Amino acid sequence: MAQREQAVPDLSGLECILSAYENDKRQLVPILQETQALYGYLPGPALEYIARRTGVSHAAVLGVATFYAQFRMTPVGKYLILLCKGTACYVSGFNPIEKTIRDYLGIENGQTTEDGLFTLETVACIGCCCLAPAMRINDRTYGHLTPNYAVSILKELRMKEAGEL
Repeated sequence: MAQREQAVPDLSGLECILSAYENDKRQLVPILQETQALYGYLPGPALEYIARRTGVSHAAVLGVATFYAQFRMTPVGKYLILLCKGTACYVSGFNPIEKTIRDYLGIENGQTTEDGLFTLETVACIGCCCLAPAMRINDRTYGHLTPNYAVSILKELRMKEAGEL
């Protein structure tokens, strides 16, 4: 998979976030959460700017950003697929579903398709054990998956993006 070029983000949106926390370095995690909500991930220039404004070293800001699993350092696709590999989902067929999705999209776990549409992430649990096996795509949960059903969902999203639906 080719690495997509990342544009330098407009950092003006950070002013509102940092002002709300009065540049308080003790509020680094909420600052990073709001920054990620603004950009969809934590761009390097934004982390440098946060470090300068809060007085926290860039290394420390980067350390917090990479320590917590909630933070993303690269952009995700338009559709973020969270494929559950919790116990219920795992024993209900996680492996063939994951393989089928990877094969269909041509990416591995943690990667984004070249067209920027899909990012695949396997996660410990999405809290829908009664729907096992399950996945969440953005804010929608899909349950009782089979390999074919999972691919049909992805095909439908592709068709929607192509204006075919």
